[in-house]
Amino acid sequence: MITYPIALTIAGSDSGGCAGIQADLKTFSSLGVFGTSVITAITAQNTMGVVDVMPIPSDIVKKQLRAVMDDFEIGAIKVGMLFSKENVFGLSYTYKEYGKKIPLVIDPVMVSTSGNSLIMDETIDAIKELLFPIATIITPNLNEASTLLHKKIETIEEMEDGAKEFIESYGVNSVLIKGGHLEGNEMVDIFFSKDISSPIMFKSKKINTKNTHGTGCTLSSAIASFLAIGNNLEESLTMAKEYITQAIDSAKEVTLGKGHGAVNHFFNPQKLIKNEDKSK
Repeated sequence: MITYPIALTIAGSDSGGCAGIQADLKTFSSLGVFGTSVITAITAQNTMGVVDVMPIPSDIVKKQLRAVMDDFEIGAIKVGMLFSKENVFGLSYTYKEYGKKIPLVIDPVMVSTSGNSLIMDETIDAIKELLFPIATIITPNLNEASTLLHKKIETIEEMEDGAKEFIESYGVNSVLIKGGHLEGNEMVDIFFSKDISSPIMFKSKKINTKNTHGTGCTLSSAIASFLAIGNNLEESLTMAKEYITQAIDSAKEVTLGKGHGAVNHFFNPQKLIKNEDKSK
């Protein structure tokens, strides 16, 4: 039997096509992975900001998830904007119900690039309690990490301390704190997990561009893509970092909309990967 590697995104829809479900599916496709989706909310947004958000009823969210899980052999799941605590409860329960150790990449989306809130306050505690312990990795940016840890994180040293706190105090299996808003000429992300003794630093060049809408969604869905293909976590992180850097660089001079444009997901698109499953 010939199959594709399959990834699932659980996130909100971005009418501007830069972030959310749209960015995730573009990323999956560009990396040769078949994408499936569960939409948690519909946003009216563009490159300048979010106009409005309409949540999808939680029972429909759960039915979408069950429909996908019942039919497809999912290789990895990326979770973005969940919006409500009911969606958190539904995801946690359904994921455990299926009893599969599917890699789970959680990007705790709280605020858009333009500064608009994308989550209900009561949802944050539910994510920390129910999703952090079952996630393979969480990928907060500096603002999200600060909100989750209840303290300002603005330096590399504070990122390293924060990464350790996620592991030691919050039961997280691994974390990548994204330092896109750090001062300086380099992009620095900090990775830490239960399996290593000290944090690992990922560095890349800082690219001068306003086209950064959806970078967090794209990075986390790239991690999920490489996990679905069969790479281990550190390999997936390394390749995902390289992918997002090139996606940003290849779109740096493009004008898309009047605000923060998207990265170029298709700077080097791959054909859908075909795997031969000899067990079937």
